[in-house]
Amino acid sequence: MIAKITHFIHSNFLVLLLASYILATIAPDFGLYLRSINFGVIHWFDGSTLKISLSVVMLSMLLFNAGFGFKLKELKELKRKRLIIITGFLANLISPLIIVWLIHFLILNWHNFDELQNLLVGLALVASMPIAGSSTAWAQNADGNISLSLGLVILSTFASPVTTPLVLTCFSFLTTGDYAQDLFELSKHGTKAFLILAVVIPSLLGIVTKMVIKIKTNDNSPTQSQPIIKLLNLVNLLLLNYSNASISLPTTIQKPDWDYYLLILVVTIVLCLFAFMAGFVIARFFKCNRADMASLMFGLGMNNNGTGLVLASLVLSDHPNVMLPLIFYTLVQQIIAAIIDKYLLPKEKIGVV
Repeated sequence: MIAKITHFIHSNFLVLLLASYILATIAPDFGLYLRSINFGVIHWFDGSTLKISLSVVMLSMLLFNAGFGFKLKELKELKRKRLIIITGFLANLISPLIIVWLIHFLILNWHNFDELQNLLVGLALVASMPIAGSSTAWAQNADGNISLSLGLVILSTFASPVTTPLVLTCFSFLTTGDYAQDLFELSKHGTKAFLILAVVIPSLLGIVTKMVIKIKTNDNSPTQSQPIIKLLNLVNLLLLNYSNASISLPTTIQKPDWDYYLLILVVTIVLCLFAFMAGFVIARFFKCNRADMASLMFGLGMNNNGTGLVLASLVLSDHPNVMLPLIFYTLVQQIIAAIIDKYLLPKEKIGVV
């Protein structure tokens, strides 16, 4: 029964994700209640604090399960692809900066100052987040190289306490006023404790736990725990998206601004396509086979926006519209991933590393 429910949710995840956003728009009260649950505050050594809300706990559970789901035999193969992994990681870090800087100059004269600033801050959070763990699932569905996918996720996740503040600092020069100050403060004091305690440590604990108990898993013989973990992950992810979206989406119905929503949609599509294309270009440069190309495209095209939403809801609650680009990007990256998986990945190998 659990396996059937898990398969149904996984097969219809995009529809259910959209449904969670619709629910957050028309019935946000339960989502706001979930966001109000807190378990205390942790004081970090640099003077910053991290409020342990239910959203933070849910995010940590997602990342623990992601680490627990890594297959040890695939982790051992990372050395063979280290140059491609490092190149992909650097491209994931740099390419969004380039495209958002270009987008910034194209829309510099947008008629509403606050809308433009909210968009840029939201894009900064998208660009600064580590690679999504879900990219490994997309790569696996496309017969990609799982060890390469894992390498990209692990490197970007463990480097995020350094890279995320760096990217946010770069974006602070694109914004002005209170928005620039928020990004600068976020880069200096608001992210390291959050990323280390809510992202890096849970991911590492998941991997270590898997190694300690030595659960043997492979594609042909899954353990009994796998369907349960996968089901908890999917439900947790949908609930987390619902609760975070409950802050900003109700206003989209109360005071719709269609030209702004269209701008967000176009910009997030351009940014997402550029990210997927960066993976394709790297694959062609290294003359990768189809499996490696799939992993690079999904890895560079999919960011961990769940982390970005939680961070925005904790630190930028005075600017709820900052979350709209993150929400749009989450949907856009899933749709583009599905299109690439079905129609655009080449069927023939283009070379061998």
